[in-house]
Amino acid sequence: MTTRPDSPAGRPRAGRIRRWVVPAVFWTLVLSLFIVFGPDVLRHDSTAPAATAPAATPAPAPPSTADAAGRAKGAARVSGPTMPRSAPTRLKIPKIGVNAPFTGLEIGPSGALEAPPADDTNLVGWHTSGITPGERGTALIAGHLDTATAPAVFARLGELSSGDRFEVRRADGSTADFQIDSVESFRKDDFPDRRVYDDTPDALVRLITCGGAYDREAKDYTENLVVFAHLAPRT
Repeated sequence: MTTRPDSPAGRPRAGRIRRWVVPAVFWTLVLSLFIVFGPDVLRHDSTAPAATAPAATPAPAPPSTADAAGRAKGAARVSGPTMPRSAPTRLKIPKIGVNAPFTGLEIGPSGALEAPPADDTNLVGWHTSGITPGERGTALIAGHLDTATAPAVFARLGELSSGDRFEVRRADGSTADFQIDSVESFRKDDFPDRRVYDDTPDALVRLITCGGAYDREAKDYTENLVVFAHLAPRT
């Protein structure tokens, strides 16, 4: 899966994630992560492509750590728990059997965010210069839905619902626990950028993958599935 960024690690048999759109007033992760898709493993739609890799689409770069820190400094007073910055190491979503390591995603030569390796079905990625899960702000976690031959890490993401929980293990030895607020699908040509990536004084996470029908002409799926979640107080 590659972000609209034409990731150097272009998938051999899978699609890619779209790039981010950056608002003019502030750096916002405007992600249209268009993940590589082969057959729709959730529905096993016989009309879904078997080995066609979606075309890569260009996307603006996500904000840097300095930009994110500046936004957080000027944001409203925190209303929920937050944690210090620490890189994520593992994502665990018990309800759908996810237990995956993280890989850092960088901005490639084209100015787009690279995607996780296309040949690894159990891997999620995060932008290393962006917000870390648990830190104040909106952190992004991207994962492939499937490949041309097998389901990938976020194949069952659509089974999650409000109230479900997941955790992110972090490099400092801490664990960030998140509670899901909603799970929604958006057409890629009408993606609510501000709602998904707007500034926030709280610690939020978005899990993003692709969904909807497969457009054979565009070689891409028509929607993005987004899981909205917030950092839950430790009990």
